[in-house]
Amino acid sequence: MARSARPTPLKALCTLTDPDLRVYVGDCRTVLPALPECAAGGVDLVFADPPFNWNRAYDRWDDAMPREDYLEFTYAWLDLCHAALRPGGAFWVNIPDDSAAEIVVHLKRRGLEMENWCVWHYRFGQNTTARFINSKVHALYFVKPAGGAPGSRGRTWNPEAVLEPSDRATTYFDPRTLSKNDGMPPGERVPMDVWYGKFWGRIQGNNKERRASHDNQLPEVYLERVVRACTDAGDLVLDPFLGSGTTGLLAHALGRRFIGIEYSEDNARSACERIREGPIRLDALKNVSTAIHPPRKRRAAGSPVPKAEP
Repeated sequence: MARSARPTPLKALCTLTDPDLRVYVGDCRTVLPALPECAAGGVDLVFADPPFNWNRAYDRWDDAMPREDYLEFTYAWLDLCHAALRPGGAFWVNIPDDSAAEIVVHLKRRGLEMENWCVWHYRFGQNTTARFINSKVHALYFVKPAGGAPGSRGRTWNPEAVLEPSDRATTYFDPRTLSKNDGMPPGERVPMDVWYGKFWGRIQGNNKERRASHDNQLPEVYLERVVRACTDAGDLVLDPFLGSGTTGLLAHALGRRFIGIEYSEDNARSACERIREGPIRLDALKNVSTAIHPPRKRRAAGSPVPKAEP
């Protein structure tokens, strides 16, 4: 009996070393099952920023599917990414209001545990007079339960890598923040679940981060926060919708291995070029406060400590 032919290994469009990085061109629903690391469930972090089905120009991608077709597509890639994750791995999805609820329900039904429903807030939403202007996208953070899987590392969580100055220290000068006992440095905190502030805006045409011909480009600080918090050096990060390459850019710069998949070859080549060039805002959030109000006058020595905010 003749032996069946082995499937031809996928050829990466571009590769880098130290750490390993590969970018593939194609539909992620086809590419994911053909990648050994994904088939074996060896991915530490999946970050997905899929097409929103808003009839935008994504090269040859159909971004105006009938609703049921789009949901079928969504559930298919979600399931493949879920399978690619190791037990304890993190799954982030960047998605607008249209499909956030459906994705949350689907991933919960698959047994993933929600850690956070974060919101990326920006000030320049698309103008409209028909309703309130959209000024946010949902950043859904799930973890695949480790259970009793042999050799499982459990969830990777590095809060000390993403700390920011606390409002209580920078704005209210509350001395209690200097004596807290939560394991974090005095005056610093883990970021809140609404993300905004300097460098967090939408990447407009005059932004230094802007890549030509890319819609829905995410800011570097967004992916830096996710990669730092949810992976360790040497971990494997997967982005099934590479787009302008922000995930690969930050993963590679921070010493994580990376696999990216992009439907458009032109976009993939542009993303690879950007990754080789490196990020322009790495560590831009260090010691940057996101306080909304200006600092209050310092409390006179010996005056009563202000009451804690509700």
